[in-house]
Amino acid sequence: MSLNSADVFPVYRGVMEYFCLGCGQRYGMDELHYTCPSCGGVFLLEDKNFNALKEKSGQEWQELFDMRAAAKRQALRGVFRFYELIAPVLDEEDIVYLGEGNTPIVPAAPEFAEKLNLNFGYKNDGQNPSASFKDRGMACAFSYLKGLTRRHDWDEVLTICASTGDTSASAALYAAYVGGPVRSVVLLPYGKVTPQQLSQPLGSGATVLELPGVFDDCMKVVERLADKYRVALLNSKNAWRILGQESYAFEIAQWCDWDMAGKAVFVPIGNAGNITAVMAGFLKLRELEIIAELPMMFGVQSSHADPVFKYYAQPEEGRRYQPVQVTPSVAQAAMIGDPVSFPRVQLLARRYLEQGGVFNVVQVEEQAIMDAMLTANRYGHIACTQGGECLAGLLRARECGLIDSSVFAVLDATAHALKFSGFQDMYFNSSFPAEYEVSSKQNLVNRPEMLLAQERLNAQPREAYYDEAAAAAAERLGLKMK
Repeated sequence: MSLNSADVFPVYRGVMEYFCLGCGQRYGMDELHYTCPSCGGVFLLEDKNFNALKEKSGQEWQELFDMRAAAKRQALRGVFRFYELIAPVLDEEDIVYLGEGNTPIVPAAPEFAEKLNLNFGYKNDGQNPSASFKDRGMACAFSYLKGLTRRHDWDEVLTICASTGDTSASAALYAAYVGGPVRSVVLLPYGKVTPQQLSQPLGSGATVLELPGVFDDCMKVVERLADKYRVALLNSKNAWRILGQESYAFEIAQWCDWDMAGKAVFVPIGNAGNITAVMAGFLKLRELEIIAELPMMFGVQSSHADPVFKYYAQPEEGRRYQPVQVTPSVAQAAMIGDPVSFPRVQLLARRYLEQGGVFNVVQVEEQAIMDAMLTANRYGHIACTQGGECLAGLLRARECGLIDSSVFAVLDATAHALKFSGFQDMYFNSSFPAEYEVSSKQNLVNRPEMLLAQERLNAQPREAYYDEAAAAAAERLGLKMK
């Protein structure tokens, strides 16, 4: 297979259908569905022609995807390098690419790995365009929406989402890029989004609406709007978003040279869309024999928002799902008490186990999340609070005997650390409200130090001021003269 052939837009076309996890009904893709019209259940999108992909061997798929990684064709440079596995119904002209995907797996700093006696690395999805993993799903959802708008010649499309920050930033960015008839509205829980995250949809020109309450409250309002009005819902109820986020699994496998033996993946569970997508992606790779075995899968939840953990902590016989009332969490993207994608988790976890995989959910404390995030960043990583949650989850999994240092664990840093710098400031200044249940450990606290008093600046000639400042710095740092 030549590189030129890998640079050609794929000729394969699938037949995508919405499949309801509640009643099993199927619907065509010519309309944007969020929940089943028959029973209200959530959807997965499936390619009816998927078995045709088995005509190519697993090794041939590996070679094709590896060569596409060097391709220059715009539509294939991001998550749609894996076009046949994601949404093989899109026309090239509709594919939206803003530089999403291809985020690196950075191994733990050697000193850090040795200190913890663990083998792990961070997949830094904060290096996506809007600085979070949500861009993977938005690239797919907006590509589908762009094609739908073009085919129906719609003169206005209102996109809407509820968000704890990252979804709104991503939705607003992609809507601004697509432009034309597409307008973006985001609904945020008042006071529950960091200033950095709030600045993103505002900067992209979205209409930003705030409501008292938490994410779950905003989600209920958005669902009512989607039920009664013609709006494009962009939360993870949108099954096209799940497809795009499957690319996370494909990229991990490719980064590991398609060898997932002895690997584990840790993903925070918020609305449960991402862990759903990651499991679905690995299952596709396994079915096509692109990988020989499935990696161990770990979902991680804070004790402040842990309905999925509580479900799987019950004996298998008689398990009962129950939403929880969330309390404030530093892992804001995961502070969701009733994840809409929980039915998808149930289905895909069952399939994962049936195919010989390992699936676990671990619970961590808020203190452990903050300590893990700050410690990781002390060793040169750019982990967000959700990245801290995953490292805390890895430590918890080892404590429970679920994993050991022979396994290489990929930790999901879902967003850039700078989005959550406010929590770092609260830690360093010991100003966390009591409900977070986080106290500052002095070995992790870092603050700026003033070298000279302000009045010294104008009290002497500049050259003398520089000499005094240099002497003060040398004394503070314990420097010796040359």
